[in-house]
Amino acid sequence: MKKTGLFFGSFNPIHIGHMAVANYMLEFTDLSDVWFVISPQNPFKEKSSLLADNHRYALATIAIKDEPGFKVSDIEFKLPQPSFTIDTLTYLHEKYPRHDFKLIVGSDQLPSFHKWKNFEQILEYYELYVYPRPNGDSGEYNNHPKVKRVAAPLMDISSSFIRESIHQKKNIRYFLPEGVFDYICEMHFYEK
Repeated sequence: MKKTGLFFGSFNPIHIGHMAVANYMLEFTDLSDVWFVISPQNPFKEKSSLLADNHRYALATIAIKDEPGFKVSDIEFKLPQPSFTIDTLTYLHEKYPRHDFKLIVGSDQLPSFHKWKNFEQILEYYELYVYPRPNGDSGEYNNHPKVKRVAAPLMDISSSFIRESIHQKKNIRYFLPEGVFDYICEMHFYEK
């Protein structure tokens, strides 16, 4: 069984924080690969603020380039929306039975994890690899056998910071993977 980390997100846009977390998971845990699962609609976020699915997928593809341990997945584009993690996991488990899927989540997601659809079922069948995030933690899951804390460096970079900085006409080239900033500028994303 191949241990595959599923890094779900809007990636609106993907930035160096995402890349650093994925890189850490690949190099410092037992994961064989990391899939960036682009979510078309997070049930907890407004869809109107998102770039089109194909653009976020293109940006993530540019970001990972030829990195052998990374893959970009558009699987949720083909599933009913809004996207619920349990539904995607069930689909992936059936489609890729030789993969042992693990969820990569930020500690800032734990306080609201109990609001996720069928969160008990997720914890019953899947492990969560939790990386540190600012203002995020929940002691409720500290001793849960399926919650694995990962001592990754704290990355205090958010997609909302990236979007706001671009809107303010700041040059934040080094906050984005190579090629991503150029694509965003060329397409005039987040300027308005």
